[in-house]
Amino acid sequence: MSTEYKLKTAAPRSKISEAISNPRPLPSKPLSSSKTLGPKSSTLWVELNERCKTTFSLRDVEEITGLRGSSARTLIHKAERRGLVTRLRAGLYTLVPFELGRATEYVGDPYIIAREMCAGRRYFLSHASAMELHRMVTQPQFTIYASSAMRTPPRSVHGHEYRFVTVGSGAFFGLTEVWVTKQQSITVSDKEHTLLDALHQPQYAGGIPEVAKALWMSRTDIKVARLLDYLRHFSSGALRRRLGFLLELYRMASPQQLEPLRSGLTATYDRLDPTLPKSGPFQTRWRVQLNISIDELDAIPHT
Repeated sequence: MSTEYKLKTAAPRSKISEAISNPRPLPSKPLSSSKTLGPKSSTLWVELNERCKTTFSLRDVEEITGLRGSSARTLIHKAERRGLVTRLRAGLYTLVPFELGRATEYVGDPYIIAREMCAGRRYFLSHASAMELHRMVTQPQFTIYASSAMRTPPRSVHGHEYRFVTVGSGAFFGLTEVWVTKQQSITVSDKEHTLLDALHQPQYAGGIPEVAKALWMSRTDIKVARLLDYLRHFSSGALRRRLGFLLELYRMASPQQLEPLRSGLTATYDRLDPTLPKSGPFQTRWRVQLNISIDELDAIPHT
C-alpha cells in the first residue's frame, strides 16, 4: 500500500489564486447600505467566518440559521442580489468580502471551490492543477482539474473553468495536503502520482510536451522507484510505453529499472501523444508512434 503523507509547510500559492484576495473576517467598520446585514444574515455571516468557511452550502444555511427550505433559499437569494454572496452552482455559494465595497461578483480560491464542488466526496486536485501546485509548469493554468469519486459535470464560474475526472476507489493513493490559505488545505496527488495521471491522460495536462517538461523540471525531486511502484494502480499499456520512453530519453532511470517495463509490453503501438493525430515514425523499442518531433522533446532540457 502506498504511503500517504502531508506537507508540513504551506505551499506557495499558484498564480491563478494569487490574483484573488484572501477572504477576511467581518470588518468592524460600518458597511455600505447595500450590504447591511439583518439578524439572520448576521448570524450566518458571523458563524461562517468563525468556522473559516467562506464557501458554503444551503445545508449550512439551514443548520446555522434554523431556517428551512424556501425560507433559507429566500435569505440567500436576497443576499446574492445585494452582493453578499456569489452563487457557484445550485446550492453552493461563496462569501463576498465586505472590503470589496459595492462589488457583487467574487470567487474565492478556485482550489477550495473545486473541493467544495465535490460535495464532501473523496477527491484530489490532479493533472494540470497538481502540476501547477507542485511547481511543475512554467505557465499559469486557467482550468482547475480535480479527480473525484463523484461524477460531476464541468462548470464555468466567473471566468474559471472546472473539470472533474471521475475515478474509482483505486485512484486514491499517493496523496498529500497543500495549504492554499492560512486556514484551509486541499488534497493533491503527490508528484509521482501527478506525473502518471498526466501521462495516462495528457489531454488534462496540456499534452505530452507539457508533461515531459514537468518530468524534467522535477527530475531531482521525484523517486523513480515510487513511480514504478505506483504503476501497479494503472492497467494502461500506453502509460507504460510513454513513461519508459521519456525516462530513457532523459536518462532518469537505469536499464535495470526500465527492463521490466519494456519486457512486459504487448506488440501494440500507441501514440506518444493521444491528443495529436496518428502520424510520425514508429519506435520499436517502446512501441510508440512518435507523433511529436523528437527534436522538440530533446530540446526540453536545454530550455
